[in-house]
Amino acid sequence: MQEPHLLPGSRGEPRPAGDPAPDGSSPAAGTDGRSARATLWPAAVAVSFVLAQLMLVAPGLGLGWDETVYVSQVGRQGPAAFLSAPRARGVSFLAAPVAALSTSVLALRIWLAVLSGLGLFLALRVWRPLLPAPVIALAGALFASLWITLYYGPQVMPNLWVAYGALAAVGFFLRTARDPGDSLSLVGLAAAVAFVALMRPPDAVPLVLLLAAASLLVRAWRRPVLWCVLAAGVLVGSAEWVIEAYVRYGGLVARLDRASEIQGDVGWYVAVDDHVRALGGRTLCRPCDVPWENPVTALWFLALPLAVAGGVRAAARTRHRTATVMATVTGCALALPYLFTIDYAAPRFLFPAYALLSLPVAVLLVRLAGIGTSWRPALLGLCALALLGHLAVQYKVLDSVTRRVRTDTVTLSRIAAELRAHGVRPPCVVTGKDAIRIAYRAGCASRQPAGHDAAITPAGLARAAERQPVAVLLSRGGTVPAYARGWAAYQLPDLPQQPGFHMLVSPSAQN
Repeated sequence: MQEPHLLPGSRGEPRPAGDPAPDGSSPAAGTDGRSARATLWPAAVAVSFVLAQLMLVAPGLGLGWDETVYVSQVGRQGPAAFLSAPRARGVSFLAAPVAALSTSVLALRIWLAVLSGLGLFLALRVWRPLLPAPVIALAGALFASLWITLYYGPQVMPNLWVAYGALAAVGFFLRTARDPGDSLSLVGLAAAVAFVALMRPPDAVPLVLLLAAASLLVRAWRRPVLWCVLAAGVLVGSAEWVIEAYVRYGGLVARLDRASEIQGDVGWYVAVDDHVRALGGRTLCRPCDVPWENPVTALWFLALPLAVAGGVRAAARTRHRTATVMATVTGCALALPYLFTIDYAAPRFLFPAYALLSLPVAVLLVRLAGIGTSWRPALLGLCALALLGHLAVQYKVLDSVTRRVRTDTVTLSRIAAELRAHGVRPPCVVTGKDAIRIAYRAGCASRQPAGHDAAITPAGLARAAERQPVAVLLSRGGTVPAYARGWAAYQLPDLPQQPGFHMLVSPSAQN
């Protein structure tokens, strides 16, 4: 007996060959029309996502601290910043076509906004044979309308791309598991896993382990070719990261240990509350000891488990059950490391989970929209009001975050101008507080003698100061390094939590 369809009014009975479609058209014409509409819906979501980024986020948004690290690996504005152990170069490759040719941040934002829209469309399109088009489009809209998704869409950060890769990987896995002869889906699965590993190798591990476990547990999916494809994908994608581990760190285990140390020693932590607080507009909550001042910003996060459970329940007796359950299980599995092994939070960490869990939520909403009872108008009105309220909150948080970052962008540009005005011009070195962002804007190298990005010794900085301009950035009360005593001091515009911001400039800057 055939399982019912998810969408209301669709009974799922096959139509005899040659019978006209309900609208009187031929079967081929009906199929073509449905296929076009199925493509149009996620395409419309992706285009709207791009336009929203270009209007609300991209203008005036300078490079952040992490972004500067990634862009500097391929950019032409200044020397490459230190790339610490947890980081991979995948997102730098995405930025390279623009960053290697231009120093315009706006051009880079536009490039990445368009790419992120295309990535969203392609990742959603993978699911078309598995779920109805309205569900896929609604899932994409729910994910794309989060303030964090809009904020990071045009940014040089890897987490959103990991989400796209994970979403596509699960979809390709289900397609090839359902149809062993679908060689294109096998290639897609390998490519999606490799893409995740290229962006963030540690994130590819739980994804591959879960898909491999699913292949073992479900008898119909026990195919050695699936395991080989998963292994090949993760090996190819992480090859550069692993090679670099042996070249720079003395081995893979040494790099993993160093990455764990930088991330605060990975272990058992309960960071759920940290993630809840971070949704109020904190891009990084470390340490996350701030008060929970705006609980309304996390209502959707708290409602997410109930909505996901409702979506799984709604799909329980439909032919979309397997896809819905698999998206749910994988999404939850990818969230667990960030919720329970790292003692701080950043909203972007949960992108892969949000992307996958948006599917069961969309299943639930589509099912609710099709309930044929007298309560339907009231139910639809309630859902519409809830979604509008949710969008209003997301926009308010996004506006707050972008305003803050734009203000910082102006201040950082003024600081870079002050450096140049006092003789700190390329080739030059900047060290101290917020050196990475300021150095790259000024065209200088950023070098730190301590911390996780230590790349030089104090003696090395002293020697560098003899042949090129060196600037030490300090806030009020900061300890003056021994090699910089007697250097000229200049006041700088204050940055957030950096009162009394100033710099010490080596005598070589005046030569």
